[in-house]
Amino acid sequence: MLPIDLRGKRALVAGVADDGGFGFAIAKALAEAGATVCVGCWPPAMGIFEKLLDRGKMDESLTLADGSSMEFERIYPLDAAFDTLEDAPTEIRENKRYVERGDFSVAGLTAALEGDFGSPCVDILVHALANGPEVKNPLLETSRRGYLEAIGVSAYSHVSLLRALGPHFRPGGSSLSLTYLASERAVPGYGGGMSSAKAALESDTRTLAWEAGQKWGVRVNTISAGPYASRAASAIGFIDRMIDYYQANVPLERELEAEDVGHTAAFLSSPLATGITGSVIYVDNGYHAMGAARSAPELQGED
Repeated sequence: MLPIDLRGKRALVAGVADDGGFGFAIAKALAEAGATVCVGCWPPAMGIFEKLLDRGKMDESLTLADGSSMEFERIYPLDAAFDTLEDAPTEIRENKRYVERGDFSVAGLTAALEGDFGSPCVDILVHALANGPEVKNPLLETSRRGYLEAIGVSAYSHVSLLRALGPHFRPGGSSLSLTYLASERAVPGYGGGMSSAKAALESDTRTLAWEAGQKWGVRVNTISAGPYASRAASAIGFIDRMIDYYQANVPLERELEAEDVGHTAAFLSSPLATGITGSVIYVDNGYHAMGAARSAPELQGED
């Protein structure tokens, strides 16, 4: 037996606000493997998330294989668009959904972790953050501001988090992000600069693997998952069509589950993946390998 054993490890999963996405699935898989899990939650969604937990609305999702319930060690406010609290504009800092949360910046999160657990205190960082305010706009109709916001929140925030938390990693640390095939192929409808953000995220993965590996011994990888109807993805507006096309053309004719990504993340975060860094790992039932749609006439023997 070759188990994934993360007992004694602490993970920070940035980008969890419900139980329906890859971030939650990763958090649960890490907990199943024995890690303690802290999460970073976007302040405007944090109140709802806490109420769902308090009222037992997520009890079923939190149940682990052994019948116990996953408990988050800490839930921290995090808006990774801001490196420091001073970077946030006044209207954000004074917004009622933010002001009660204290320092919600990357620096604030880092200080809170150090205050709660000392240093070093982190073994695993998971970047499950993405936002493109103009994601429904074609790239040609995306504003400069919308484009740069997509890059900032969806890609640069991984750089920012790793830079801030790097000195607080214990030996054998792992940093992991989530990308998508639109980084390397055109996906009509996935706009607003998000395809560019994912391309930047993957490029940064390789550079960060070198720099963070040399500086702190931290491995850096990214998972390219197939389309999945999380609450966030459904906001794009055409996720069902994407999934239908995907399922019609994947080598493995099975539905992609969030836990597929969670299991891969647990492996990449474990000592079993000690030699893996700077890599894009595809968890998409093989879709990335396809060069033509199965429905193409030439593949059906039609004239």
